[in-house]
Amino acid sequence: MDCARLRLAAALIAAFAVAFPCAVAHAATPAPGNLHAFSLRADEAVTHTFAQTPSFAWNPVSGATNYQFELATSKKFSDNAMVWSGKSKSPTTALPLSLPWITGSPYSLYAHVRAVTRKGVGPWSQTFGFNMRWPAVPVPLTPSYPGLLRWSKVSGANAYMVWMLDGVNHWFTTRSNMADEREYYTFHQDPSWTGAVHYRVRAMRWLYGQTDNGLPAVSYGPWSPVYTSFNPPFNPGPVTNPKTVSDVVSDAGHTATHPVTPAFLWSGNASIWGTTTELTRVVVFTDQDCLNTVFNGAIVGGPAYVPRDVGPLSMPSDTTGIAAARSTSLGFGTQPDSKTREGLDVKTNELDVVSAATGNNGLPPAQVVKPAKVDLWDSDWAGGHYFWTAMPVDEVPDQLISTTLAAPTAPGDTSITVANGAGIGVGDTLQIGLPPAETRVVTAVAGNVVTLATALASPHAFTDPVVRPTGGVTYTDDELTQDACASGRVGMFGKTSDPTVTAQGGTPYVSGLSPDGKLMGAHRPSPRVYGQPLVSWLPLESAGQYEVQWSKKAYPWATAGSRVTDGTATTLPLTPGTWFYRVRGLDAMLMGTKTALSWSDPVRVVVTKPQFRVVG
Repeated sequence: MDCARLRLAAALIAAFAVAFPCAVAHAATPAPGNLHAFSLRADEAVTHTFAQTPSFAWNPVSGATNYQFELATSKKFSDNAMVWSGKSKSPTTALPLSLPWITGSPYSLYAHVRAVTRKGVGPWSQTFGFNMRWPAVPVPLTPSYPGLLRWSKVSGANAYMVWMLDGVNHWFTTRSNMADEREYYTFHQDPSWTGAVHYRVRAMRWLYGQTDNGLPAVSYGPWSPVYTSFNPPFNPGPVTNPKTVSDVVSDAGHTATHPVTPAFLWSGNASIWGTTTELTRVVVFTDQDCLNTVFNGAIVGGPAYVPRDVGPLSMPSDTTGIAAARSTSLGFGTQPDSKTREGLDVKTNELDVVSAATGNNGLPPAQVVKPAKVDLWDSDWAGGHYFWTAMPVDEVPDQLISTTLAAPTAPGDTSITVANGAGIGVGDTLQIGLPPAETRVVTAVAGNVVTLATALASPHAFTDPVVRPTGGVTYTDDELTQDACASGRVGMFGKTSDPTVTAQGGTPYVSGLSPDGKLMGAHRPSPRVYGQPLVSWLPLESAGQYEVQWSKKAYPWATAGSRVTDGTATTLPLTPGTWFYRVRGLDAMLMGTKTALSWSDPVRVVVTKPQFRVVG
C-alpha cells in the first residue's frame, strides 16, 4: 500500500474514533455480585443449609443478555465435579433436580454465575457454598392411642419409612405421619406382643431430575432414635367408639375435617350379634346408610388402621398358615379377597397401585416404588361428610367341595367347565384330574366356568374329578355394613386437601428483576417484575408434583400456559403485561383417575416492558 492510501486509512480511523468514541474502548463486563441460595424469596436471610433443593439469585449486571450458572462439588468446577449447569435470562434460577444429601467442612456444594453481554462473557462470580441436610428427625406426638404410632412432620418430606423392631424387624412406607401396629396385633393380641412396640422412623422425599456427573441421591433422611409405644391390654367387648385422627380428632362429639386420609380408631372385638373376632377391616362410605362404599381397608388385628401405600399384610390362605402366624409376624404382600356377609368379593384399596402409564399422575418418573392409591377425595358435597365403620372379620374354613369336569381339557387351557360351580370362589385351590392331580388357584368364577391362575399341563377327560379340599380359609365379614351403621356404630369425618401456599400475608413468593434493574423479592401484593419472574411455594404433604398455570385474567380463568414441575419453584415465561398464576399439587395416591388437589388463590404479577434512556 502507498503512503497516500496509508494516510487516508489513518484519517478515516481517527474520524471514526471521534464520531463513535464507544467503539474504541469499553470497560470489561463485571462479575455478578451477591450470589446466594434461597427457599422462597430472593431477599430472605442468607443461609447455607437446606432441606429442599433451593433456588439461586444474584445482583444483575448492566447490559446482560443472559447468565451462565454452574453448580459443582468442587470450587474448581472441573467436569467430573459438575452437578448442574444452565442459562437464565433473569438474575434467578430454579434447579430441575433434587440435590443429594451432602455436607462438608464448611460446604460440599458450590455455585457460581457469570453474565453474557454484547461485549462478551464476563468473569465468574465469587462462589457460594452450601450443604444439603434434613432439618430434623421425627419425634413422637401426644396424646397416644392404642395400636397407633404418630410422629412430628418433617419439612420437605413426601413420605416416611417406619421400621418395626423387636421380633418383627419389618419396615414399610407411609405418606402420613401415622401408622398402625398391625404387625404386632394380627393373630396375637396378648400383651407379650402388643404391650410395648419399639420402632424407628425417618423422612423420605421423591427424587426427580439427574445430576450432570451422575452423583447419586437417596430419598431418605436419617433414622430417628428408637422410640417405644406402650399399649394397654386389648379391650374385648362390642366394637365401638369410632374416631378418626390426624391433626384433628373427629368422634361422636363432633365431625372434623382432615387434610389427609386419617387414622381410624375403635375398641372391642365383638359384632352386633355378639360373636367375637380377632380381625377387623375399615370400610368408608358416602352415605349414612353405609351402602355406597368408596374405600375398603386392609384386614388387620388391633384397634387402629392407617392406609398404607406399600400393600397389606400377606394374610394366610389356609388354617395351617394361620396357626403359623400366631407365633410370628406377617410381612406385607398380597392379601386374598375377602367376602362381605352376603358373599360379595372385597379387594382392599391397598392393592390399587399407581399406574406406570405416562402422563401426569402426581408421581415423579424417577420413583421406582409405585404406591397404592389410598388417599380419599375431598369431601366438598353438602355437609362434607364421609361415613365409616369397623367390620369384624371371621376366618371361615373351607368345606370340602367335590364336582367333575363337564368338558374335557387340553394342555395350556386356563379355564375349566365343571358340572357344579356352587361354593367355588376366587382364591380357592383346586385339585383337577385323576391322581396325581394338578393343583391350580382360581382367579374368576362365572357360573360353572372357572378361570385358573396358571395353565394346565396335562389333558383331562370328561367326568374327571375336581376337588376343593378342606383347610383353606375365606375371610368373611361378621355383619352387613348397613346393619353395623344402623346400630349406631358409625363414624363421620370430612377430608379437604390444603391449597398450595404461594404467598405470606398477601405477599407472593416472587423473585426477579425490578423495573429499575435491581434484584428483588416481592414486598407487596401484585409485584412488578422486569423479565421472567421466579415463583415459589410451600411444599404440600400430599403432593409429589405440582401444576402451574398462568392467565391474562383471574376470572374467568383462561389458561395461556401451564407446566408440571417436581420442585417447589419455577421461572414463568411471561411477556410484558399483567398476568395471574396459580399452583396446585398432584397426588399420585388419590383414588380414581383425577390426581389434582386444590388450586392456590390466583396471584397477580405485572411484567414491565424494557426501559431505555440515552446517556451522553
